[in-house]
Amino acid sequence: MRSAKPPEAAAMPDSLGAAPPDQAAILAAMPLPAVVLDAQSRFRFANPAAEQFFAHSQSTLGQMALDDLLPPDNRLFGLMAQVRRSEAPVADHDLTLESPRLRRHGVSAYCAPLPDMPGCVVLTLQDGSTAAMLDRQMHFLGAARGATAMAAMLAHEIKNPLSGIRGAAQLLEHGASEADRELCTLIQEEADRIRKLVDRMEMFSDRPIAPRAVNIHSVLGHVRRVALSGFACHLRILEEYDPSLPPVWGDRDQLIQVLLNLVKNAAEAVGEGGWNGAPGEIVLGTAYHHGVRIAVPGTGERVHLPLTVTVRDNGPGIPEAMRAVLFEPFVTSKRGGQGLGLALVAKLIANHGGLIECDSRPGRTVFRLSLPAPPPGQDMTETDE
Repeated sequence: MRSAKPPEAAAMPDSLGAAPPDQAAILAAMPLPAVVLDAQSRFRFANPAAEQFFAHSQSTLGQMALDDLLPPDNRLFGLMAQVRRSEAPVADHDLTLESPRLRRHGVSAYCAPLPDMPGCVVLTLQDGSTAAMLDRQMHFLGAARGATAMAAMLAHEIKNPLSGIRGAAQLLEHGASEADRELCTLIQEEADRIRKLVDRMEMFSDRPIAPRAVNIHSVLGHVRRVALSGFACHLRILEEYDPSLPPVWGDRDQLIQVLLNLVKNAAEAVGEGGWNGAPGEIVLGTAYHHGVRIAVPGTGERVHLPLTVTVRDNGPGIPEAMRAVLFEPFVTSKRGGQGLGLALVAKLIANHGGLIECDSRPGRTVFRLSLPAPPPGQDMTETDE
């Protein structure tokens, strides 16, 4: 169970050996993932950032070797072999670390020998996906702002004449023949449908939120109950929560809207069953990542987003061609869909100063929200109904 406070460095079990105490303290304090691997590439030490990178605790990693997480032909093994041969540090960039248990792209690796531990190397990793995620988020925010401008234009240019068209159709209906009355009804129904679309677009307007400390597990519980009583009644919805998670700094109603959108999309993706005939399921998760600060391009601001909320499904995955434009308005793969749901999600998360990313492959699609914690002195969680 992860504490909301930065965990202290812990030594590997004695049976595995451990990095010398002074080295362990230095590595544990590093904000980048750092591990010590022995001559057989077994984990001898992992700092807290490495636990998050590999999604395993230090004690679990202590029972594993690197080839339990990566295929043996990965470039990382060649890098370590070169270090052991030359006994000199080596760096490599733009690595892909991908397997059923790990999925990281654009990784930079720095590997160096440890003279006091023959055959051992220290490996430091830097995940480029966070910077890429921020770039994508800025792009999504720009797209959402474009939708905001479009919403204002639609509201002004369409709503007023649309009301006139509908009103004229109602007047004509009174003196029309049976066949013409059907046409008048059709005009009114289509006018109502267009108005609903314009109303949905108006949700993109730039309305500032009044953030409060929100119990995200209460929000997730509400979303789960709504889903199981309606659109996801045929699916299992599992919970993988960090019970010690602090509150989220945000707007409860908007967070419910975001998560309902994501869970509904997941339920539609899974359909009647998961990938390759597996029982369909959705997994809601929370986690705390200490020390995560991201510099916002073009500003002096550094965003602290330690709280992670995930929505995972085991459906067929998102087509690769759609992933780069997934959060843009009017992008959809659904028949009859309007392509506004995920664009709205991106906009609402941007309102919170947060980030959203999606990782998808057949059998596993994860939407990951990175959200802020309350500022000091503002951590009193609101009372949830």
